[in-house]
Amino acid sequence: MQVIGLCRFSYPAEGGFQVEHGGLKERQDYLYSPARIEERFRQFETICLPGLKAQTDPDFLFLVLVGESLPAPYAERLTRLLEGFAQARIVARPPGPHRKVCQDVINRARDLDQPCLQFRHDDDDAVAVTFVERLRGAAQSCKGLLENNGLVAIDFNRGYIARPDAQGLAAEPNLTPFYGVALAVAAQAGVRQTIMNFGHNRLNQFMPTISQTDSPMYVRGHNDHNDSRQKKHVKPIELPRLNAAGEAKFRRIFAIDADHVRQVYSNT
Repeated sequence: MQVIGLCRFSYPAEGGFQVEHGGLKERQDYLYSPARIEERFRQFETICLPGLKAQTDPDFLFLVLVGESLPAPYAERLTRLLEGFAQARIVARPPGPHRKVCQDVINRARDLDQPCLQFRHDDDDAVAVTFVERLRGAAQSCKGLLENNGLVAIDFNRGYIARPDAQGLAAEPNLTPFYGVALAVAAQAGVRQTIMNFGHNRLNQFMPTISQTDSPMYVRGHNDHNDSRQKKHVKPIELPRLNAAGEAKFRRIFAIDADHVRQVYSNT
């Protein structure tokens, strides 16, 4: 079964942000501001990409949606980071309605005559190296449910919240249903709706769901530029520093290397 992931890398969509802007230029200025984009690149490199590149099942497609307005130096840097990642494909689009654009990007990449597994992925989040393998296994185990429904959500709801910095990683365990990471939708042949047509925390209102909670499958990246942290009255999250055993666990499960984190954050 085809597996497709979609990552929006500072794409200036119409809608799709919890914080609104006065117009397209204001949104682009916000997305491409040096401090913010640098943070996105650092987390994309150290948190997001390692586990995807190390998947035990490499048969998937990873679409990175960017705006056609992405400044050339950033576009070149993104291309360099994706070198050697055969599953990755950069898709540049002009601004447009968030859900419609994301739906079209996914559907153009899939075979609509066949069922498909789709997952959404933020550029500062990570999945376990077994994610695609486990996703296919869950779909196979619930084959009857999938065949009898146009859309079915598959949610791996146990993981971590983590903050990278020059000292390494601070993180704590987390269990949150429909968190938006390690979350997928199985779409049957001919179904044009995608995982991006729904708010991730409301998927269970529109389709049957499968919850997997046996092992950690995600890292939710935490930083000052998270879209959800731009709202008023957002309380800071205090995260404990990982010790050597915790760092080794992150390397084993997510391919996230705390030494690489320290290097990248110390050099910028």
